[in-house]
Amino acid sequence: MKKIASLILFLLTIAPLSYSQISSLEKNALIDLYKSTDGNNWNTTWDLNNDVQTWYGITVENNTVTEINLSMNNLDGIIPSTIANLRSLKSLNLGFNRLSGIIPSEITSIKSLETIQLFMNQLEGELPSNIGELVNLKKLELFNNLITGNLPVSIYNLQNLEVLQLSSNRFTGTISESIKNMRNLKTLSLFDNSMYGTIPSQIGTLSDLKELSLANNLFEGEVPNELSNLSELETLLLNNNRFVGTINTSIKNLPKLVNIGFNNNPKEIEILAKPITQNSINPQ
Repeated sequence: MKKIASLILFLLTIAPLSYSQISSLEKNALIDLYKSTDGNNWNTTWDLNNDVQTWYGITVENNTVTEINLSMNNLDGIIPSTIANLRSLKSLNLGFNRLSGIIPSEITSIKSLETIQLFMNQLEGELPSNIGELVNLKKLELFNNLITGNLPVSIYNLQNLEVLQLSSNRFTGTISESIKNMRNLKTLSLFDNSMYGTIPSQIGTLSDLKELSLANNLFEGEVPNELSNLSELETLLLNNNRFVGTINTSIKNLPKLVNIGFNNNPKEIEILAKPITQNSINPQ
């Protein structure tokens, strides 16, 4: 009987440990996300009365939220600024939803973030100017949105970044020579925007680069021979721009290059003719 009583006491003691004890600040941040993205109509929704650890797409470690993965879950609305209260978040994946509005600048206060995936939504506005404060960021994937403006100067401070995927948005501006600071980049994908200027030769210092996709923009000038230093490069897409000249043979012969595009340079610019009016035909 004493053994049974001891066992019951032990089970009662450890039972609370099976439930996460995240702070009310973090729980409220998740509830804000739920409410601001029409959580009742998610494909897989949350029971707010249950323990946070049971909520779909939420990972809790050491009583703090470390991952949110709600990809393809019919989120419809905005990302609330209170997401910044998830101070230990490492991975945020809200891809393939119907998110709108801006990326809140408050997100840059989550210094633990390593992955941000917000692709295939309807996000707009500009990137937060202080995005470079996310010093641990390794992946920034925002393709297929409506994001505008230039690349913030601070983005080149992301020295640990391995994947920068900003294609199919409405970015303008140039690539800074400071791209050399992003020495761990493996993927630089900016295709299908309205960016312009020349390719900085400093890209040739990114020794781990495997993909350089700049197609469907307004880049110009010659392709720098320094790209021949990219011995890991597998994909080079430069078509549909305003480049002049040809790609150096030493670039074309890179040992791992299997996908290269350079057609339609310079890109034809459609010029709409001035409408013909009656007065222009028969001037008075």
